Amino acid sequence: MTTTEAFDGLVCTDCDETFGVDTHGQCPACGGVVTPRYDLDEETVVQGLVDPDAVPLPFTREVRVTASEGATPLVAAGRLADEMGVASLSIKDEGRNPTGTVYDRGMSLAVTAADRDGTEPLALAAAGNAGQSAAAYAGRIDARSYAFVPSRTAFSNKALVNVHGGEMRVVGGRFDDAAAAVDEQLATDYHSLSAFETAYRHDGTKSLVYEVVVEDALARGDLSARTASAVAEALPLSPPDALVVPVGTGELVVAVARGLDELTSTGVLADPPTVHPVQPAGCAPIVSAHSASAETTEPWETPDTIVGELEIPDPAGGDLALDALAAVGGEGVTVSDDDALESAVTVAQTEVLEVGGAGGVALAGAWDLAESGELDGDDRVVVVNTDAGVKTPDVLRSHLMGKGI
Repeated sequence: MTTTEAFDGLVCTDCDETFGVDTHGQCPACGGVVTPRYDLDEETVVQGLVDPDAVPLPFTREVRVTASEGATPLVAAGRLADEMGVASLSIKDEGRNPTGTVYDRGMSLAVTAADRDGTEPLALAAAGNAGQSAAAYAGRIDARSYAFVPSRTAFSNKALVNVHGGEMRVVGGRFDDAAAAVDEQLATDYHSLSAFETAYRHDGTKSLVYEVVVEDALARGDLSARTASAVAEALPLSPPDALVVPVGTGELVVAVARGLDELTSTGVLADPPTVHPVQPAGCAPIVSAHSASAETTEPWETPDTIVGELEIPDPAGGDLALDALAAVGGEGVTVSDDDALESAVTVAQTEVLEVGGAGGVALAGAWDLAESGELDGDDRVVVVNTDAGVKTPDVLRSHLMGKGI
């Protein structure tokens, strides 16, 4: 398979063993998480800013399994900015991706690698959205796929796994039960698309950061045009002051930190923004560990949140997320389900956008950060909405019914 010039192979995040692109799954030496590494310079990174297809990734655009994921809008939310008392607030709306989720960015790469590997079926455990995304991209290469999801997964995800041609296995219990069922129920070799069992999902998602940086610079007038010459004249770029992200498996935090590191290490970005992780109060292993300055996460004993996408009690990327937050992380926040759903509804009613429950978690976290003074009137804030509101409209509507509406 054709790889990009910048791609410099795979490396284990635990033992530092290096591998070629033919290695799939976790580290064969120690079982650690494997991730791509790159040899980057300013010119390569600048090209990634001006052309979404040129973000440094392992595979060339000609061979990627793609459905034009990415290039999602950064939507100004002026009314919310005024109410929060911050200089500006924008929402990076990942609900505009092909299957309505941020996971499409990484699944494109993961399925590209699976296509080269040739092992079928493709399989993963998912809270919902990742299973739908995997089925869609697997269909693009005519590969059999299995999504193992907990019984509480949204009906829209369950239905569309099948609509995209994937096989769905509903597992009683919660996410960890679904994860355990993959090996228990699949009596064959398979290519895993689960978070951090493939080297590519978290790497592909970093493209979100490239887009946020250039779109923010254009919106503020720091950048006159999205061209290499205009970017070169404006270097180093100034990022937003804060990124507020919902956290589940740790995938998004790791991806954001990877993108920021590439931009800052090459001198394209002056300094990274502060990344604020937000989780539901009923399942917050990463935020709790980050707030305690711990080096490892502990499994959440009694997970309980209506935001099923973020109910990941023992996240596979927990420790990597903590490492990432040690470099770029600010205050972590936990929010109630009611506040998350109220935030999602408020955005729909005041800013047009239909955000999902996870996006509501991030928005509620931004509110709390503003109320505590962590964010103030000088801060430019970007909140990441990771999925479309139409994924779980019944949950949002039930919140209104609970208020008598």
